[in-house]
Amino acid sequence: MKVRQLLFALVAAFVVSTATAATSSSAAHPQQDVESTAARINVLPHGFPLKTVAFHDADGKAHDFSQYRGKVVIVNMWATWCPPCVRELPALNRISQRLKDDNVVLVPISIDQIEQPEVRAFLDERGMQEFSSFYDPQMKLSEIFPLDTIPATFILDPNGTLVAFVRSYVDWDDPIVEAKIRQLAEKHQNSGNSTTKTVK
Repeated sequence: MKVRQLLFALVAAFVVSTATAATSSSAAHPQQDVESTAARINVLPHGFPLKTVAFHDADGKAHDFSQYRGKVVIVNMWATWCPPCVRELPALNRISQRLKDDNVVLVPISIDQIEQPEVRAFLDERGMQEFSSFYDPQMKLSEIFPLDTIPATFILDPNGTLVAFVRSYVDWDDPIVEAKIRQLAEKHQNSGNSTTKTVK
């Protein structure tokens, strides 16, 4: 429980500080172009270990993040009723393809409470037949991730430790965003060099 409370407090602090910085920057430089959405990706000062919480695939089979040990994981929480979520899915799919040789894997998880075939049909109608999603309609992952705002993306190191997050739309086709993810992946490729700090 302490780990979860600490994580949520840290996320809240990052969100507030980011919003304050963005407001100050905008006031000081009103004529500047909008910054890259890479600035929305918050890298944590140390990793947070996560307890095991299951989600499932279209066949109802349970999965959890432990099966991705050894890989950097981009966990994207989304829903069909969330326009920014739907907007970023194609770009997320593209960046995952570009980064797959860097030992990075995308794990999209829908929190829709409609039937899974409806979610599948929704994706197919938008030309995303190759896009595969997992499901968490009961939002059990809220035990480890703050899900009051989506889209929300959480990045795990090869040990399954949370090392970065963003609770907003991101342009995943932005080269600056890709460079930041590559930098994170390179930093955490060596699982023996994890920056995990255990909270008791």
